[in-house]
Amino acid sequence: MSDVPTGSDAPWTHSLCAGMTVLELASVLAGPSVGQFFAELGARVIKVENPSTRGDVTRTWRMPGEADSDRTSYFHSCNWGKESIAINLKSQAGIGVMHDLVAASDVVISNYIPRAARKLQADYETLREIKPDVILGSIIGYRPDSDRPGYDAIIQAEAGYYYINGNPKSGNWRPTKMPVPLMDILAGHQLKQALLMALLRKNTSGEGANVTVSLYDAALSALTNQATSWLVAGKIPEALGSEHPNIAPYGSVYQTADKRSLVLAVGTNRQFLKLCDILELPGLASDDRFSINQSRIAHRDELKTTLQEAIRNHNRDDLLARCLEVGIPAGAVRKMNEVFDEAPDYLQLPGPNGAARGVRETAIWPPAAPKHMDDITLPPAYAADTVQVLREVLGRSEADIQSLLEAGAVEHL
Repeated sequence: MSDVPTGSDAPWTHSLCAGMTVLELASVLAGPSVGQFFAELGARVIKVENPSTRGDVTRTWRMPGEADSDRTSYFHSCNWGKESIAINLKSQAGIGVMHDLVAASDVVISNYIPRAARKLQADYETLREIKPDVILGSIIGYRPDSDRPGYDAIIQAEAGYYYINGNPKSGNWRPTKMPVPLMDILAGHQLKQALLMALLRKNTSGEGANVTVSLYDAALSALTNQATSWLVAGKIPEALGSEHPNIAPYGSVYQTADKRSLVLAVGTNRQFLKLCDILELPGLASDDRFSINQSRIAHRDELKTTLQEAIRNHNRDDLLARCLEVGIPAGAVRKMNEVFDEAPDYLQLPGPNGAARGVRETAIWPPAAPKHMDDITLPPAYAADTVQVLREVLGRSEADIQSLLEAGAVEHL
């Protein structure tokens, strides 16, 4: 575990957005991850949920054997520090409540397709009539003129990720999806950047902004070296399993004598020479097939076989210690429980009795100190804060709140 800084190194990020109100008109992962980001920075984040679905659909996405609760493990991934208000946006009174919340907010986060945004009167043209300096951040599937919804798996396929993922030497390779919803995560990060830039601009000009990120564009922008393999070198990237297209041995997985796995990330000839010394393969580094990186790439299968035979003579932890001692990049392949046995406290969000129940969106150093980790609340139960938000944010009277509840414009747990 890493120590948390104190004194002059104490974090400032937890209060960066103190006094700010963020309205979240978003569900699933990409938009809500941005909402949690602002909550971690100290903003008041109000999550608007749909009564007809009993809230965000991820409230129902339970793992096999998971407890029957509307705060599933998936919902825990991106909804910390928020308040939940259920508003019926099919009613004019409900839309009026939403518009009043827009007027009281500094940032609005949305993931409606353009047609739905207009129908719900949550599009930028409508919202800036209500609040001229509103900052609206939208996540959509494709282009702003397209109503096609975006789904992580489909975007991964269409943006090339499926084709370059997986192990073609397994004997039954098929295009393979990444095991995390990476397109949603990437789009969320893009929107965080866009909103921070919009807030900076507003701080100097007083003007609002309409910023939109699409899952598809975020996916393309993250292709990096795989994209330029085609754009610059004219080579269509192929699936290589965990191998690297430009470096060897980099990303390769090896089994050790104790039936455990490790990964090498050897990026230079000097590192490769040190690896050969540790593995007692003195002639390998001078072999024409392996002496330079370009040759190692051309003979990667032979190289992997030779290294695997040598690595199988060592226990994993002993070999990792020797590699790290001389500067050879190497690491253990860990299961999730092992990951969080080692994960630093400052990246984990504590639930009841201090047990970790989530992971922070803000992986920034210096991290929030423990006392500030306790400031962020657990993900909210559906509609748990409807009355509180109406009372505190909008100043509605008890009679007005009761009238909205009876009319079905809002719902309270």
